[in-house]
Amino acid sequence: MVTPRIKPSVFFQDPPDTDLFVQAHRQAKLGSYVANLAAMDGLIDFSAVAQSVETACPRAERSKGGRPPYASEVMVRMEFLQALYNLSDEECEHQVLDRMSFQRFCRVDGQLHIPDARTLWSFKQRLAKGGLGGRVIFAAVSQQLQQQDYLPRGGQIVDAGIVQAPITQALSEERQALNEGQAPEGWSTKRLQHTDRDARWTKKHGKSFYGYKVHSNVDARWKLIRRIVVTPANVDDGQSLGEVLDAGNTRGRVLADRGYDAQANRELLARHQLGDGIARRAKPGQKARQRLGARNRSINKTRSRVEHVFAGLEQLGGKVVRAMTLARNELAITLKCVAYNAKTLVWLVAQGAPT
Repeated sequence: MVTPRIKPSVFFQDPPDTDLFVQAHRQAKLGSYVANLAAMDGLIDFSAVAQSVETACPRAERSKGGRPPYASEVMVRMEFLQALYNLSDEECEHQVLDRMSFQRFCRVDGQLHIPDARTLWSFKQRLAKGGLGGRVIFAAVSQQLQQQDYLPRGGQIVDAGIVQAPITQALSEERQALNEGQAPEGWSTKRLQHTDRDARWTKKHGKSFYGYKVHSNVDARWKLIRRIVVTPANVDDGQSLGEVLDAGNTRGRVLADRGYDAQANRELLARHQLGDGIARRAKPGQKARQRLGARNRSINKTRSRVEHVFAGLEQLGGKVVRAMTLARNELAITLKCVAYNAKTLVWLVAQGAPT
C-alpha cells in the first residue's frame, strides 16, 4: 500500500474561516501553555544578562567585515529556550521558526533572518571558552533573584547529582590512555573528536554511571540553586564542599548527607563559623546507634528538599548531556540550573511567597 504524499505547501496555507468561539478557546488554551514563558520574560532582565556576557566573553575581531552578528540578547534568549525545553541546536532553530511565542520571546518576530543551528553552536563555543559564559549567566540571574528579595536564607543544603554522558566504547587499556589524556593506539582523529575524554565512571547504590557530577548548594527556604560546580563523575562528593559554600546565606547551618562526613569538612565548617549539619556514618563496630539515627533523621527532614531540585532538573532534561567536553557540558548543566531557577521564581511569585 502506497502512502499518499502531502505537499508541504498545504501546511502553510492560510487557515479557513472558523467559528470565533473556537478561535477564542484555542487562544485561551495556547495562552496557558506560554504563560510561564511570558512570566519569565517579565521577571528576568535578559538585556542585563546579555550585557554581562558581552563584558566577560567579547566578540571576535570583525575588522575584515562579514554579515553583522545577531544581538547577544537574542542569542542568550535562544540558549535559555534550549535549556528550558531540552532542545538541540537544530530543534531550537525549527521551534523558533515555527512558534510565534518563541519568536516574540527571542525578539525576532517580524525579522527576515533568525540564528540557525550553526550560529547557536558557535555562540556556545564562545560561552564555553574558558568556562566563563555559563558562570556569568548564572551569576547575573542569581543577582536578579536577590534584587527581587529572594535572598538565600534558611540554611544551605549541599548535595551532588550524577549527569550521564554518552558511553565511550573502549578496552581497559584504551580507557586508561583516555583517562591519562592520551590518544589510544590506532584511534583516528575522527573517533577522538567523537569521544568524551573528560567524563568518568562512578558507582552509586551498586550501579555504574558514566558522565559528570553537578555539586550544588541550594538554600533551604526557597529551593533555589545558589552555587554549582561541575566535575567528572569520579570526584568524591565531599571534596567539593569548600567550592560550593555560600557565604551570603543568612543562616549559618550547612546540611549534607553522609557522603560529606569527613573530619576535613567538619574543620572547614568550623573555620567559616558554619553550623555542622552533616549526617554521620556509623563507625565500625558501633552498636548504640539510636542517637546517631535520630540526628541523621532530623537533618534529612530538611535536607531532603534538595531532592526536589534534582527532580526539577531531571524534568528539564538536566540529568543527561550531549556534548563531548567538560567545558561544553558544564555550560549545558549551568544553563539548566538557570532555567530551573527561572521556573522556580515564576512559581514563587505566583504563590505570593513572602520575601
